[in-house]
Amino acid sequence: MRDWDEVFGLFGEAVLSRADLMAAGIRGRELTIGVRSGSLVRLRRDHYCLPQLDRAAQEAVRVGGKLGCVSALKQYGVFAYGARHTHVQVDPFASRLRSPAPEWARLTEFNRGGIELHWLPELAEQESEAHRVSIMDALLESLYCQHPWHTLASIDNALHQGLITRDDLDAVFHYAPSRLARLEPLIDARAESGQETVLRMIVHETGLPYELQVWFSDVGRVDILVAGCLVLEADSRAFHDGWEAHVRDRGRDLAFATMGLASLRPAYQHTMHRPALVKSAIEGLVNQQLRHTLR
Repeated sequence: MRDWDEVFGLFGEAVLSRADLMAAGIRGRELTIGVRSGSLVRLRRDHYCLPQLDRAAQEAVRVGGKLGCVSALKQYGVFAYGARHTHVQVDPFASRLRSPAPEWARLTEFNRGGIELHWLPELAEQESEAHRVSIMDALLESLYCQHPWHTLASIDNALHQGLITRDDLDAVFHYAPSRLARLEPLIDARAESGQETVLRMIVHETGLPYELQVWFSDVGRVDILVAGCLVLEADSRAFHDGWEAHVRDRGRDLAFATMGLASLRPAYQHTMHRPALVKSAIEGLVNQQLRHTLR
């Protein structure tokens, strides 16, 4: 019985062509047995993967393209907002696209299962894989697809993790729509989460002065200090869940209060889904603090 994990491991690819497998000494009968036994998946003609490959990646290859945009970013471990449907990059001249379901039907508007197609050439094809585009291409596609703040959050996150460089970004923005060039000066790799970037953009929209990653000797680092009087922290369930975390965060708030600083901790849902409410809350607290200072 062929060890398919070992075969795919030799290539370092998640999707292999029939030609690749034949070159490795695999016989056609072995492919047939592998598919029938369920230890191998035939995605489309002459394209195979292991059954544990991510469903979205399988859909992308079945369609005739590669995983792209927010779907690829999510697989790379980069913040991606709203990656509910599979986003697929296809060559601008691609033809004979198929349904993402394994029925081998020609792709139509009625059987695409929510698939989002991106008809774009690859910017960094040499850095892509058989089943997904490069991070650079995924970020470029997201500029066309996401809200600008969310794309900025993806870029910040990729930089923060060291997955791309500033030179990579120069290439991305060279091919990006000119109307989005305004985003480039706003990139900041210090943001540790997508939510923190969006929160920063909400503050930026208020026009109030702010500082990032400010250190307080008695408390530690805070995400954003607005107008020197309001501490903003991006609260997400991943790092602020549980009673111990709750007590710790309330202790920080008490420490800020003793310094005469207001503090605000918008939840992820508020920052991402109700930015206008968060903006109003920030402006209201800052105005209150400033009025108190001027008395």
